[in-house]
Amino acid sequence: MLRTLNRTSRILRLSATKTRFGSTFSAATRPLDTYLRRHVGSESADVNKMLRALDYATAESAMDSFVSDVVPPNVLTKRPLAVKPTQGFSESELTSRLGEIASKNKVFKSYIGKGYVGTVVPPVIQRNVLENPLWYTSYTPYQPEISQGRLESLLNYQTVITELTGMAVANASLLDEGTAASEAVTMAFNAFKGKRGIFLVDKNVHPQTIAVVQSRSVALDVDVKVVDVSDLSNGKSESPIDQVCGVLVQYPTTDGSIVDYQKLSDTLKGEGNGSLLCVAADLLALTLLKPPSDFGADIVLGTSQRFGVPMGYGGPHAAYFAVADGQHRKMPGRLIGMSRDRLGGEAYRLALQTREQHIRREKATSNICTAQALLANMSAFYAIYHGPEGLRKIAERVNLLTSILATAVEAKGVKVENKHFFDTLTLQVQDANKVISAAEAKEINLYKLDDKTVSLTLDETVTHGDLVNLASVFGVSEADLESAADNVTSSIPSDMLRTDKYMQHDVFNKYHSETELLRYMKHLQSKDLSLADAMIPLGSCTMKLNATTQMAPITWPEFGQLHPFVPLNQAQGYKELLIELEDDLADITGFDRMSLQPNSGAQGEYTGLRVIRAYLESQGQGHRNICLIPVSAHGTNPASAVMSGMKVVAVKCKKDGELDLVDLAAKAEKHKDNLAAFMVTYPSTFGVFEPGVKEAIDIVHKNGGQVYMDGANMNAQIGLTSPGEMGADVCHLNLHKTFCIPHGGGGPGMGPIGVKSHLAPFLPAHPVVEMSEVTGLSTEKSIQPVSAAPFGSASILPISWAYIKLMGATGLLKATEIALLNANYMKKRLEPHYPILYTNNKDKCAHEFILDMRPFKASSGIEAIDIAKRLQDYSFHGPTMSWPVANTLMVEPTESESLAELDRFCDALISIRQEIKEIEDGKIPRENNVLKNSPHPQQDLLAETWDRPYTREQAAYPVASLREKKFWPSVARVDDTFGDLNLFCTCEPPALEE
Repeated sequence: MLRTLNRTSRILRLSATKTRFGSTFSAATRPLDTYLRRHVGSESADVNKMLRALDYATAESAMDSFVSDVVPPNVLTKRPLAVKPTQGFSESELTSRLGEIASKNKVFKSYIGKGYVGTVVPPVIQRNVLENPLWYTSYTPYQPEISQGRLESLLNYQTVITELTGMAVANASLLDEGTAASEAVTMAFNAFKGKRGIFLVDKNVHPQTIAVVQSRSVALDVDVKVVDVSDLSNGKSESPIDQVCGVLVQYPTTDGSIVDYQKLSDTLKGEGNGSLLCVAADLLALTLLKPPSDFGADIVLGTSQRFGVPMGYGGPHAAYFAVADGQHRKMPGRLIGMSRDRLGGEAYRLALQTREQHIRREKATSNICTAQALLANMSAFYAIYHGPEGLRKIAERVNLLTSILATAVEAKGVKVENKHFFDTLTLQVQDANKVISAAEAKEINLYKLDDKTVSLTLDETVTHGDLVNLASVFGVSEADLESAADNVTSSIPSDMLRTDKYMQHDVFNKYHSETELLRYMKHLQSKDLSLADAMIPLGSCTMKLNATTQMAPITWPEFGQLHPFVPLNQAQGYKELLIELEDDLADITGFDRMSLQPNSGAQGEYTGLRVIRAYLESQGQGHRNICLIPVSAHGTNPASAVMSGMKVVAVKCKKDGELDLVDLAAKAEKHKDNLAAFMVTYPSTFGVFEPGVKEAIDIVHKNGGQVYMDGANMNAQIGLTSPGEMGADVCHLNLHKTFCIPHGGGGPGMGPIGVKSHLAPFLPAHPVVEMSEVTGLSTEKSIQPVSAAPFGSASILPISWAYIKLMGATGLLKATEIALLNANYMKKRLEPHYPILYTNNKDKCAHEFILDMRPFKASSGIEAIDIAKRLQDYSFHGPTMSWPVANTLMVEPTESESLAELDRFCDALISIRQEIKEIEDGKIPRENNVLKNSPHPQQDLLAETWDRPYTREQAAYPVASLREKKFWPSVARVDDTFGDLNLFCTCEPPALEE
C-alpha cells in the first residue's frame, strides 16, 4: 500500500511540472543533474527562513519585496536577460555542448614560437595543482598565517627566477611577457624621475611585446622607438644616449639569434650614463646561456609558460620580473619575503605591501594588483620536479634537435639566417606562402616573417616523428636527419655558455620522484585555507563556487594546446565560444560590444580609460584629461587613471557612505572643459546601491565626460540592473569574481570590458592576429593591444562561458537575489553585536556590508586585525580588512554559501564579541588576551608552559564544533615590520636574528 502511495505521489509531482516543461514525457526525460541547485548554497526552506528573519512573508512575492527594498526602483530593470538556454544546461548537457565546440578547434603541431611553445605538463602537477581546488580556490595570501603553503611555493618560484637570470630579486609573477615589458618601461622612466623621455626597443623583440610596450607608453611622456640596438652599440644611434632611460632586448632574439649584449651594456653604463638595460629572456635557454646579470642587465623579464603551463591560446601564464640589487622597492607586483612569527619561527608573507595600489592610489607607479599565482606555482613545481640537471637536459635536447634540423635543411640549400641559436631558426625560402601551406597540409604551423622568410621554434614536446614530419616540409628525409646528427656543431658560442651552478637549494634537488613531489605538494596545500575548507567572506572579492564541471575543460587539449597565433580556421571552436561569451556578457551588462583582451581587473580599468581617451581624441577633445573618482573607489581606479594619462580629482562621499552629488556637480562644472571621465563602482565600495547613481551619470555626461563603471560588484547587479541601462559608457568585469574563474591563490583573472556603440571602434587590436575576423569590428581606430595575447587568458574563458550557460537567465537572476539575501541575513544577525557602517534608507545593504571595529580600539584595545586573526582560530579566513575604511571588516558571503555556513560564521563573530567584552569588563588584560595572541597554531598550544589568562582550550576550541572539524594555522601571527626591515625573498635566507 505504501509503495502504491509513493508511486502515485511521484506521478503527481511529475504531472505538476507540465506547465514548466510541457508534457509529462518531457518532464520525465529532463536531466536531474541541474546546476543551479548545486551553485546556490541554500535550498528553498533556508531561503524562506532567511526572508522570515528579515521580516518578509514566505509568499512567492517575498523575494520581490525584499529586492525592492535593496535596489533603488529607478535602477531596477524590467528587461529579462536573453541568455540561452533560459533555464540553463544540466551539467551533462553542458559537457556535451562544450565538447562539440572544442571539436571545432584543430590541434596542429605549432612551431610558431614568439614566446609561446609546447610544454609537457607533468601529470602529477596537472592533477594535484591545476585541477586541485585546494590550490585554485584559495585567495591572495593577505592572511599569511593560513597561506604558508602557496607563499613557500611562490618563494620557490622567485628563487628559480633569480637563479636562472642571475638577478638579485624577483617578484611573484606578473600577467604576461608583454605587460611585464611595459612595466619595465615605466620603471626605467621613473628611475630618472621623468627627465629622460626616450625608451628604445630592439626590432628583434617579439612583435606582440613591442606593440604592448608602445600601447602602454602612449599615455606616458615616453617616446618608444623601435631600433636596431647594434647601432647604439656602434655609436650610430639617432637618439642621444643621455636622453634614453632604457633599452629592451630579447635574449635570444625573436628570430632566434643569440646576441652578446655586453657592448650594449657598456654603452648604456658608460661615462655615468646609467640607462637601464631590460632583457626579455627565455628561462629554458638560460639553463645553457650565460645569465643576463653577466652582461649588466638591470631588469630581466619574460614568461615562465614553457615551465609546465599549456599555451592555452594565449594564457594564463606567469610572467616573471627580476631586478638588480637595490631596485626591489621600485619593482611592480607582489613580492614574497621571509619574516618571523610571534613565536620567533620562520614565516612567509607578502613583503612591502605599502606598494599596493589600494594604498598608493594615484601615486602608484603601476596599477598591478594581482599576479598569476596558480601558474607561477605550476612553474615552480615543474622546476622542482626536474631539478637543475633535468632542466638542463631538456634544454640540451631542444637545442640538439634544433641543431640537427638546421644542419639538415642547410644541406638541402635552405639558408639559416641565424647561425647562433637555442631553439629557433629563421629560414630563407623561395616562397613563404607555399612553405606555410605545405606545413599546414601536414598539420604543422610555422611563422611567416615575409614572403621569403619563415621561422620555427622547437620545444620539449617534439618527438622523433614530429621532427621527421617537420623536416619533410623542407624536403629533408629521415636519413638526412640521421646524417645531420653526425655532423652537428655547437649552435651556442663558447663564450655565451653558462658556467656557473644554479638552483642548488635543497628544494630543487630532492623531490624528483613523483612520490616525493606529491608529498611535498600535499604538505604545502595542507597549510592553506581554501574554499574547500571554509567560506572566505572577503568583501569586494566574491569568493564563490568554482564548479568542477566548469573547470574540467581547461585541460582538454582542444583548448590547452593551441598557440594564440594559429590561423583562425584552426580555432573555430574558440571563435564560437568567444562570440557566445561576448554576446552573453553584453546582454548581462547592457552594453553593445565587449573586448576579452584585458587579462586582469586592473587591465580592464586601464583599457576602458584608454578607449575613452581614444574616443575623445577622435572627437577633437584630446585635451580632456580630468578623471573624477570618489574617495570610496577601488585603489586601482586612480592608479589606472594616471597610467592612462589622466589627472585624478577626488570626489567626496557623505557620512552615510553615499556619493556627494553636490561635490560631484561642483567639480564636474569646474572641470567641464577638460573633464574626460568619471569612475564609479556600483553598488558602491561601501556596500550599498546608491540611489543617486543615475543623477551622477547625467551630471558627468552634461559636462562632456564619459562614465566608467567598475564592475567589481557586478555580483549584485545581474538580472536586476546593469551598467549600460544605468547610462555608463564602459565597464570592466572581474571574471574571477562574478563569473567563477577561480582566484588561484592570487591569480589568474580576467577583466574584459563592455562598451556602448560609440566606443566600440576603439577596442584593442593585436599586431599578429586580425581581431576583426573574430569580432566583426574594424580595427582601423583600435587602440594598440593591452595584453600579449589577442584574447588575454583565453583558456580560462570556457569557465565563465560554462557558468553562464549552466545558470541560464533564470539562474543568474536567482544567484543575485540570494547573494543580496545572504548578506542582509548576516547583517541582521550581527548588528546587535557590531556597528554596521552603511545601509540604505530601508536599513538594507547590497551583497556586502562593513562591520565597524573602530569603537573597540578605545574600549578594549582590539582592532580589526585582531578579529581577522582570531577568526583563523575558528577555521575562517577573515573578511576584507581595513578597506575601504580603516579598522573595519567588509563581509561578502556570496550566493554559494549555505545557511549553515553563514550561521557558523556569524556564531564565530558573536563568540569573538563576547571575548572582546571580557576585555572591556576588565576580566582579561588588554595586551595579553586571546585576540592579541591569535592565531594559535598547534606548536603554540603544545608549548610546555602556559602562562596566559585564558586556557589552551579557549584558544583552540572556542566553539564545540571545532573539535570535529578544525583548520589549523601553521604559524603564529606574522611580524610584518620585521619582514620589511629584513627583506629575504629567496630560498634559505640568512638566519633570522634581531
